[in-house]
Amino acid sequence: MEFLIHYWWVALLLLSIIFYKFVLRVFFGMVIVPEDRLGLVTKKFVLFGANRELPDGRIVATKGEAGFQAHTLAPGLYWWMWPWQYSVQFTPFTIIPEGKIGLVLSKDGKEIPTGRILARFVESDNFQDATKFLEGGGQRGRQTSYITAGSYRINLFLFEITIVDQLIIKENMVGIVTTLDGEPLPMNSIAGKQVEGHNNFQDIDYFLEQGGNRGLQPQPILAGSYYINPWAVQVEETFMTDVPIGNVGVVISYIGEDGVDVTGETFKHGNIVKKGFKGVWLEPLGPGKYPINRYTMKVELVPTTNLVLNWANARSEAHSLDKNLSTITVRSKDGFPFNLDVAQIIHVPANEAPKVIARFGSMNNLVSQVLEPTIGNYFRNSAQDSDVISFLSTRKERQEAAKNHIREVLDEYNVNAVDTLIGDIVPPDALMKTLTDRKIAQEEEKTYETQRMAQEKRQGMEKETAIADMQKEIVKAQQSVEIAQRTADATVKKAEGDATSLKLNVNAEAEATKLRANAEAEATKLRAGAQAEATKLNATADAEKISKTGLAEAEKIMAIGKSTAEAYELQVKAMGGDNFARLKVTEEIAKGNIKIIPDVLIGGGNNAEGGISGLLGLKLMEMMDDKKK
Repeated sequence: MEFLIHYWWVALLLLSIIFYKFVLRVFFGMVIVPEDRLGLVTKKFVLFGANRELPDGRIVATKGEAGFQAHTLAPGLYWWMWPWQYSVQFTPFTIIPEGKIGLVLSKDGKEIPTGRILARFVESDNFQDATKFLEGGGQRGRQTSYITAGSYRINLFLFEITIVDQLIIKENMVGIVTTLDGEPLPMNSIAGKQVEGHNNFQDIDYFLEQGGNRGLQPQPILAGSYYINPWAVQVEETFMTDVPIGNVGVVISYIGEDGVDVTGETFKHGNIVKKGFKGVWLEPLGPGKYPINRYTMKVELVPTTNLVLNWANARSEAHSLDKNLSTITVRSKDGFPFNLDVAQIIHVPANEAPKVIARFGSMNNLVSQVLEPTIGNYFRNSAQDSDVISFLSTRKERQEAAKNHIREVLDEYNVNAVDTLIGDIVPPDALMKTLTDRKIAQEEEKTYETQRMAQEKRQGMEKETAIADMQKEIVKAQQSVEIAQRTADATVKKAEGDATSLKLNVNAEAEATKLRANAEAEATKLRAGAQAEATKLNATADAEKISKTGLAEAEKIMAIGKSTAEAYELQVKAMGGDNFARLKVTEEIAKGNIKIIPDVLIGGGNNAEGGISGLLGLKLMEMMDDKKK
């Protein structure tokens, strides 16, 4: 006990060491704010003075009033902050990461003017000086300003921080802007006026100071990263407008001042204005990509290459302008309905594209309002002036006439008609069957005629073949004739020699031999001629052959008889009539083996001395006959 009395100070020192913070806090009001913290002060009461209570409507004190204090404690050591009067709350610094922004909501300040939704900018060191913010006229509510990436000492009694992503517009994209605060849009306008200098809406306060309108903005933002306050600006990301090669883009602007028509009095189908005015722009966009605000402008693509449109079922080109076109059904003069496919090639010059759009609004309207009725009605009218057969047979002429007619019509609409082509024509089935039968009959007739000609050629060939085959016989016959002639000549020579010999001996025999030789030669000649003529006539008809052969035989016999007669006549002249008769009788007896002297002489009467008597002779002859039998 005595030890405690003598060494009380030691105990006090030990207790002070242990409870120094408590002691210093209680007796000296010491507050130590860590390095990574911020001290938010709340004043519990004020005993005296003019600023004991906060004004009505205020929640943060700037002049020492009781309540949340605008002044914060940075890291460090503070005195005279007695715990019965002040409450200190430690809070981390406000950290905004990279790629983020901090949106600020003020819980205290002046009222935002009626019609506004955002509080205007007040210099306050990025909202780190609450006193300066409140005394500088800062307004409560959502702030137009924001804080970017970094670390901030923000009084969370006054400000509430919301961290959001930084706005990023990707490549080949465009951002369409709608502002949520500003002046009302002008009458009859769909977008605000053009305001420059706000750095792509990142400085929304400058935009509002320049009188920017709330609502749709004409100016888009391009690809990139932006610090844009989403409470003030909404951005819709969309694709850039692409004008492909082979096309132009006709711009139709819905905003701007009313421009003066630049087409003159000849074009009465709409106003075409210069760039920047409301209406159809005179200068179209060439191939490329453009950051077009599709809510304030419209770009109509117009092909400048040759464009093919098909009036055919289930057939459409890649541009799809002819997707609603179909095969044309027409009715002929003779009452037959039939279908035909048509292809129309058109070309829109680049400098005429704005006129086409000003007149029709789009290429689809050009097709549906002009090309479809023009071409369809032309072919329907053309078909009514002709029957189906004539229409089919005059297809080329009708195609040329259609081309000229449609070219004249399209010239009035600033469109060039390159060509008109008639495709497949489908006649009625009944008529088609008739045509098919007729064609088949015609082809059969041609076939028969061809076959007939082939048969004639075959007959001619066979005739020539027969003649060629007969040529050998003719040559053989000619050779036979020549041989016979030579033989005859030889025979004649021989006959002449024999005749000369006979003439020396017997003139008649020589002359006879000569005449016989001549007759035989002539007969041979006639026979050879008859055979050759018969061979030739045999190819034509057997009857003719027989006739000629008979004639030849007759002539042969006649010639032989004649020659024989002439020979006899010569022999008679040479030998005399009696001698010639005896010679011929002798020859015939010799040829016939006729017996002139009988083997048995039977006599009778008184003169039968040297022979056998009559009866005895007859009997003997009968016996000889029986023996022979």
